[in-house]
Amino acid sequence: MIYESFQAYSDFTTPARLLAEIAAKTAGGPRQSLFPYDWVRKALAACELVALAGLRHERPAFGIDSVTVGGKEVAVTEEVVYATPFGSLLHFRKALNLRQPRVLLVAPLSGHFATLLRATVRTLLADHDVTVTDWRNLRDVPVSAGRFGMDEYILQLVEFMGAMGRGAHLVAVCQPTVGALAAVALMAEDKSPATPGSMTLMAGPIDTRINPSKVNELATRHPVEWFENNLIAKVPRRYAGGTRPVYPGFVQLAAFMSMNLERHVKAFVDFFHSRVEGDHAKAEATRSFYEEYFAVMDLSAEFYLETIKTVFQEHALARGTLEVKGRRVDPGAITRTMLLTVEGERDDICSVGQTLAAHELCSRLRPYMKMHHMQAGVGHYGVFSGKRWETGVYPLVRDWIHQADHRSSPR
Repeated sequence: MIYESFQAYSDFTTPARLLAEIAAKTAGGPRQSLFPYDWVRKALAACELVALAGLRHERPAFGIDSVTVGGKEVAVTEEVVYATPFGSLLHFRKALNLRQPRVLLVAPLSGHFATLLRATVRTLLADHDVTVTDWRNLRDVPVSAGRFGMDEYILQLVEFMGAMGRGAHLVAVCQPTVGALAAVALMAEDKSPATPGSMTLMAGPIDTRINPSKVNELATRHPVEWFENNLIAKVPRRYAGGTRPVYPGFVQLAAFMSMNLERHVKAFVDFFHSRVEGDHAKAEATRSFYEEYFAVMDLSAEFYLETIKTVFQEHALARGTLEVKGRRVDPGAITRTMLLTVEGERDDICSVGQTLAAHELCSRLRPYMKMHHMQAGVGHYGVFSGKRWETGVYPLVRDWIHQADHRSSPR
C-alpha cells in the first residue's frame, strides 16, 4: 500500500501546490523584490517553497543549448540514436565539423534521472562527442516489456556499447560502475570490436567491504527479504507500468534526505530568507538544485533487490562470483581497455578505496594502462560536478580519454 498511500497524498496536495506554483511564477522569484511590503515577500517566498517541495516524476530538460569549443560558442541539439524499452542513448550533437573522442556516459540508475549529470555532460562536451544513457522511469514501462534485473542491466550496457560501435570510451558515475566493469569484462572476453578504448569509473561501489559507509551499512543491516517486504510496491494502475513491482523513487529520496536532514532543512530555511532579503542568486542556486533533486524515478524491484544482494551483501564482483545469465564475469579478461578510477576524499556514499578496488580486479592490465586519482576536499557529488570537478578531476579524465583514443586510433 506504500505507493497507493503516496499517490493519495500526492493527489490531495496537488491543488495547493499548483496554486502556490502559479503565485510563485506570477509574482515570485526576483520579481517579488518589487513589492514594498515585507509580508508580501514572505508570502511569495512561502508559496515558492511549497511549489518547490513537490516531487516530479518526469525527466527535467538538460537545457544544454550550446557549449564553448576552442573559444567559440557551438550549438548543441539532443537526438535519440538508440532506444530500448528501459532506456535510450541520448546524443548531444554539436554543430561542429571536428572529430572528438566519442564517450558513453553511464548515468546512475538510483532514483534520479540522467539530468543529475547535467554538469558532467556540459563539461565533457567541450572536448568530447558525448552520449548519455537516458534511463526510463519504470512506472512508465509496461509489464509486457519484461523483467529488468542486474543481468538485464549489464547486458543492456553491452548492447549500448555495441550501438556506440568501435572506438568509443566509457565513463560511469557512482552506482553503474559495477555494471560497467562487468559489461566491459564480458565484451573483452568475447573480443567484441565495440569494447571501449578506455573505462573511467568514478565514485562507485566496486568493493563495499572497504571502508563501509552508512549506505553500505544500511544495505547489510537486513536480509534481502526485509527490503522486499518493506520497500517494494506495485505501480498504480493509472500508469503505463501499472502493477509492475518497483522500488519507488520517493522512498529512495526519503532515504537520502534522512542521511543529511539537518542540512536540507537549513537549505530550505536559507532559501526562504534569501528570497525575502533579495539575495536571488543564492536562492536560484538552491531552487535549481532541488528541482533536480526532487525529480525522482522508480527502479524495477528485481534490479534494486539484486543490487542490494550482489553488490552490497555478497560483494560478488569483488569476490569473483558475479554471474550474468549463468556466465561468470572475469575482469581479468580486460587487457586492452585503459582504466581510470576517481574517488573523493570526503565521499560518504562510496568511501575511499571502494572504486580503487577495480585495479586489482583488472589484473591483466599493464601498469601504464591503469591510473587512480583521489580528489582532495570533495564529497560524492564533487567528484563529477562543481569547481573541483572542472579544475581537478576533469583535466585528468580528458587527458586519459584522449590518450586512449590516440592509442586505439588507426595509424
